[in-house]
Amino acid sequence: MNMGILLLLVALIFEITFAIYCISTKQNHKKIKNWMRIVVFIVFVLLTVSSLIDWSLFWIMFAILLFLLAINGAVSLILNKTNIKPYKTSTIVWKSIMMILTFALALSPAIIFPQHPLPKVTGGYEVATITDTYVDKNRIEEFTDSGENRFVNVEFWYPKNADGTYPLLVFSHGAYGIKTSNSSTYTELASHGYIVVSIDHPYHSFYTRSEDGTVVMVNSDFSQEVTNKNKGVYSNEEKYNLIQKWMKLRTDDMNFVIDTILKKSKNDNDPLYRQIDTEKIGVFGHSMGGAASVWLGRERNDISAVVNIDATFFSELVYKKEIDDFVASSKDFTTPLLNIYSDDVWRQLESNSIYIANNLKNEHFKEAHTVHIQGAKHLSLTDLPFFSPILANIIQGGKADIDQSYCIETENELILKFFDFELKGIGHFTPKETY
Repeated sequence: MNMGILLLLVALIFEITFAIYCISTKQNHKKIKNWMRIVVFIVFVLLTVSSLIDWSLFWIMFAILLFLLAINGAVSLILNKTNIKPYKTSTIVWKSIMMILTFALALSPAIIFPQHPLPKVTGGYEVATITDTYVDKNRIEEFTDSGENRFVNVEFWYPKNADGTYPLLVFSHGAYGIKTSNSSTYTELASHGYIVVSIDHPYHSFYTRSEDGTVVMVNSDFSQEVTNKNKGVYSNEEKYNLIQKWMKLRTDDMNFVIDTILKKSKNDNDPLYRQIDTEKIGVFGHSMGGAASVWLGRERNDISAVVNIDATFFSELVYKKEIDDFVASSKDFTTPLLNIYSDDVWRQLESNSIYIANNLKNEHFKEAHTVHIQGAKHLSLTDLPFFSPILANIIQGGKADIDQSYCIETENELILKFFDFELKGIGHFTPKETY
């Protein structure tokens, strides 16, 4: 159970029980309450020290509240301020209500972002991370009028203190996503001997922080465009033009990051870049990032494998004005491809024209592997339901009918085995259609 919700229930029971006790005895019982405040703070500290409560910034408000209540109680006991005010039922009820609301507010961060078990890491390498900011001197930032060059923030997950060279895997997040959206997947891959770089696409990501501390939030116009598209506001032609605009930004970012890494691997003395096997490159992404990955898989000759997580094949859509609808490209897709779909996308593969190229009967993708994780929703294929199941359920319109740990660990295993086979020549890859 969510530890924040559990503590809120305990606080609720205590406040109601104590209020009933005070009302039934017609006394304030201030001394008892003061002692209880002190004891509760001590218990919270012990729970934190014993790791039953996994300490994080989300507990700070609650910890400060308990500390202040304990101090107030101690001072009252020392000064013997126990029953100064006369008993009033209305005062007891009002104070209990206000205290419950205060506890709810203080615990809200821990409730929204609860403690969560981490997915299994099965590889033998210890994993390290490092962040960097790349500035593209060939592009001007289109989301501002500053005239500054576009920057892209990246984070690497890689085998620590390891010898040899390792394949490079490049990840792109979905709309409003962040570069750590699938960090459990990156960690699992890096533990098996991969160097994973995940990209923040500024103004497409919910937020991104540069090495100099600059924070950029998602662009409101982009956010509105995505919302309107999902609501069916745009015509097919308008939708197609938006797709082209979004994909150009995404693929330009990914191309820039890959080219920068390839250049650094030759000229940079940083051992991280020296460990990259530039002959073995894979790309993968979730949602809009998955669409951009498939796009790059068609464009670049140095991409050896692609994983598409719950995305439309935007690169394979052709808009036909005469029928005002989309048709699939007639070109074969030859780069090895793994598709992983949730229920949200799986049910649309044969009914929604924007998924016409994803259709399982598309002969131009006959070599692709396609997997359906049954019971998963769109965000089940990211780490968000671990960090905030409440937010994930709100954004994706309900709770998924699948255990999140099973979902992510299955997804991670599939991605690892696919890249192992395609980039390292390890084993065979024959996935089931449904998990």
